[in-house]
Amino acid sequence: MKELSLNILDITENSVKAGASLTEIFIDESDEKLVLTIIDNGCGMTDEVLKTVTDPFYTTRTTRKVGMGLPLLKMEAEQTGGRLSITSKHVSADADNHGTTVCAEFNKNHIDFTPLGDVVSTITTLIQGHPDTDFFYRHSFDVKEVSLDTRELRAVLDDVPLNTFEVIKWIEDNLKEQYLEA
Repeated sequence: MKELSLNILDITENSVKAGASLTEIFIDESDEKLVLTIIDNGCGMTDEVLKTVTDPFYTTRTTRKVGMGLPLLKMEAEQTGGRLSITSKHVSADADNHGTTVCAEFNKNHIDFTPLGDVVSTITTLIQGHPDTDFFYRHSFDVKEVSLDTRELRAVLDDVPLNTFEVIKWIEDNLKEQYLEA
């Protein structure tokens, strides 16, 4: 993918499809490294699926026979000298504590580092497309951070859906403002 924000969108869409009620997206960035971590409380993966999930010829989709999201993220991380790790606990193994964690580490100074891209549009697209799912987003760099928690928005907005135009526009503007200050 041309931007890591598209990887975030793809992996987070998989979290929603896995039944996650909460998906957390963390970007921890320094001058040399970028660490992307996505944690969900979806149904998780069995050990058998976890072993094959980075194989591009494995997919749960019925519309095509390849799944490129995690294999591409793994390749993008490794080509910078970084790595990808995935842990998951299937709901059948633990009904109360299940879900998946994807963590990709990148060396930003490597010539093959994929740029982060338009993460604001990614986050607003996720919220707009899945207004009943909660998302927590935090991008930390140096001593500053950008963050958004839909659970906090729900508490303030009462019964106003998160995907109304005014709310989505506020989310977009708020994230952009936080990035300008960071």
